[in-house]
Amino acid sequence: MKIVGVGCGPGMLTEQAAQVIKSARFIYGSGRAIDMVQKIIPKNCTVRSITDYRNLSQFPENAVILSTGDPMLAGLGYLTGEVIPGISSLQVAAARLHIPLSRVAVIVAHGRGHDRAMQETIEELRREKIVFLIADPKFDVRELYRRLGSMGLSIPVRIAICENLGYPDEQILTGDIVSPPYPDADLYSLVLGQFDVSGKR
Repeated sequence: MKIVGVGCGPGMLTEQAAQVIKSARFIYGSGRAIDMVQKIIPKNCTVRSITDYRNLSQFPENAVILSTGDPMLAGLGYLTGEVIPGISSLQVAAARLHIPLSRVAVIVAHGRGHDRAMQETIEELRREKIVFLIADPKFDVRELYRRLGSMGLSIPVRIAICENLGYPDEQILTGDIVSPPYPDADLYSLVLGQFDVSGKR
């Protein structure tokens, strides 16, 4: 199997990933992932939307599994097979905000324990790391802001909500603990820590 990152939005596909997709006989992926690469899928390729993520290991050996963003960032990189990287939301957010990736701690709250993600966020901010938090629509940003406001951090914390990165309606909302931004979209991530938002496009 090949697990192919299709990027976090349209136009974020690498040349290597495109070549693998163009030569695929069997492609599996979410509806969103398939839509992003539909134009380059060969006509004789069998395409199936994944509805049950528990049985992915049973797919054919020559299957190409599409993973939105990069497979190794909260994606399907845990599957056995060759991983073809994609351009992730982390890379795009760091580029938009001019943040070196070496300063970033990644925390995943997408489909996982939100309380634990909040605790980890606080711990990383105390270490003066910049947190890239992958959220989902049910993540309670108000509760996160409440906890951050009550912890008495010794450093100022800037916040950026990065929505629909790579899409035409991409937007980045910025603020701080006193005046924080709130998400308008379901597809978003949070960047928290010491960084300068003046370089944001």
